[in-house]
Amino acid sequence: MSEQASELWTIQRVLVWTQAHFRDKGIESARLDAELLLASVLGKDRVYLYTHNEQPLSAVERDAYRTLVKRRAQREPVAYILGQREFYGRTFTVSPAVLVPRPETEHLVEEVLGWVRRHGLEAPEILDIGTGSGCIATTLLCELPQARLVATDVSPAALVVARRNAERHDVAARIELLAGDLFAPLTGRVFDVIVSNPPYVDPATESSLPPDVRAFEPHLALFAADAGLAVLSRLCREAPALLATPGLLACEIGAGQKDAVAAMADVAAGFATTSFVPDLQKIPRVLLAEKGAAS
Repeated sequence: MSEQASELWTIQRVLVWTQAHFRDKGIESARLDAELLLASVLGKDRVYLYTHNEQPLSAVERDAYRTLVKRRAQREPVAYILGQREFYGRTFTVSPAVLVPRPETEHLVEEVLGWVRRHGLEAPEILDIGTGSGCIATTLLCELPQARLVATDVSPAALVVARRNAERHDVAARIELLAGDLFAPLTGRVFDVIVSNPPYVDPATESSLPPDVRAFEPHLALFAADAGLAVLSRLCREAPALLATPGLLACEIGAGQKDAVAAMADVAAGFATTSFVPDLQKIPRVLLAEKGAAS
């Protein structure tokens, strides 16, 4: 964006320029990203950009926006630049210590909510393994006002973010955050639901990931050994011992992992039924493994 005083940089003109710039950098969500960054600088929502598209930007606003645009052009995720991301209709704090919440994970939340309600559980005990930002845990607590939840993560920095989000949405009194690897912090506990969005990306595919993911998101939360299946295998093997009857293990999985995960759940003692729920691209995305009689 030019510094020349004779040029009037309106909201519309700035967005057009930024969109083209982002597309040149290979950013698919160029228009959306440009709008989110500018709305943040102006302290407005995106609707404001359309209703005030002829409004000129001040020099201070242009400088602030230029800084954010440079960061995004280097492929830093918008969520990290802004420090927040929308998930299931709520705003969550994020940092480079946690994965950026994704729309696909909303399917996982929906399936857990549906199962709890079908079974008439008014005050379910829920365990969230690898909670990260806590977006799953906090959303479930918001949607289930009498639920209680334990959330674990191997990353202390992630637990700090999860705590902030629980406090942000007024559910901190109903969540217990524990540091440790999967089920390690838990002894003698039983839950109605165990939910997890675990690491499931094959490390061999790292070079094929978008630079936004590969260079910025925490590898500990992305990659798992054994072609991405190591953590999913442990979840299927170890979860039944901590599940009530009836009980549910619900996990997000990666593309192409359905058959391998189905085999893991089938051999895990205590699972009566196993099913998979596709995402909007028809990719099997959520494993539902039930302990006890099918419903």
